[in-house]
Amino acid sequence: MTAGSVLMSISEQRTPVKGRPLSVAPMMDRTDRHFRYFMRLITRHTLLYTEMVTTAAIVHGDRAHLLGFSPEEKPLALQVGGDNPQELALAARIAEDMGYDEINLNVGCPSSRVQEGNFGACLMLQPERVAEGIAAMMAATTLPVTVKHRIGVDQCDRYEDLTRFVEIVAATGCQRFSIHARKAWLQGLSPKENRDIPPLRYDVVYQLKRDFPHLFIEINGGITTLEQAHTHLEKVDAVMIGRAAYDHPYLFAAADSLFFGDNTPPRSRHEVAEAMLPYIDYWTAKGQKLNKITRHMLQLFAGQPGSRHWKRHLTENSCLPEAGSDVVRSALQQIPVISHTNSVGD
Repeated sequence: MTAGSVLMSISEQRTPVKGRPLSVAPMMDRTDRHFRYFMRLITRHTLLYTEMVTTAAIVHGDRAHLLGFSPEEKPLALQVGGDNPQELALAARIAEDMGYDEINLNVGCPSSRVQEGNFGACLMLQPERVAEGIAAMMAATTLPVTVKHRIGVDQCDRYEDLTRFVEIVAATGCQRFSIHARKAWLQGLSPKENRDIPPLRYDVVYQLKRDFPHLFIEINGGITTLEQAHTHLEKVDAVMIGRAAYDHPYLFAAADSLFFGDNTPPRSRHEVAEAMLPYIDYWTAKGQKLNKITRHMLQLFAGQPGSRHWKRHLTENSCLPEAGSDVVRSALQQIPVISHTNSVGD
């Protein structure tokens, strides 16, 4: 949706992108534009997110570099980090003008750098501040404004604390809550440890959906297969998959038929790689280093014969001066062609 879109009712404007039941989580240093384009060749309908971009960077930085995307990546949500309502509002207007489909506020990242900026998971301790930012964003755009957060932070981890946070934020009109089903420890654990050590509490997210049936509740954390996602959808509205999407991207080849009713045959792994070649030619001609693109493609053949040779060839040759799409072509020659029916979903 852009600023020139046909006016819709407020309720339609605020509906999360067609209520999409499956998304790929925003991941720092992973979900950049090259990864998103690559993923879109595997799944046409799964909602994709940018990496988190701070509002300060959006306001003062190179927006074309930070926020640029290919139209093929849509539906696409911009995730932002910040706590200043004025900057958040400006970021929301920019997101709409650039053609994003949603804007999401990060209230889940526990890194010390993020804490120093007073955003991410530490904002769960300040629900009124989050609500103020969300309200400013909603006043500035017709895009759906959504929140991604944890089930708790440090000692503020009672269910009552979580429901208070959701109640205060939802009072702004925010409808979509993407919830990592672990608490976050702001001190003592690294961001990586915060993704593994705090125990998963899916039951808490399920209960939240029961208590807030009018909200669109998405669950995140430790989900590695589409079968698991399908089971979660019996209790919540949507499922967000993170690291598994990066480590096994082709598992999403079955997503369009399973979750979106689109039975168009997906591309085979070989066809995905081949479809990347014109994209690679475009970007390398503009001076982009090949390994900035192919690093996202290393796991395309995960679990398949020849995967080790594929990864080694790309890793060793994509960093060479003047490396281009010929590197991917030669890597493909080391992979046996496997029948498409045996290659969907790992």
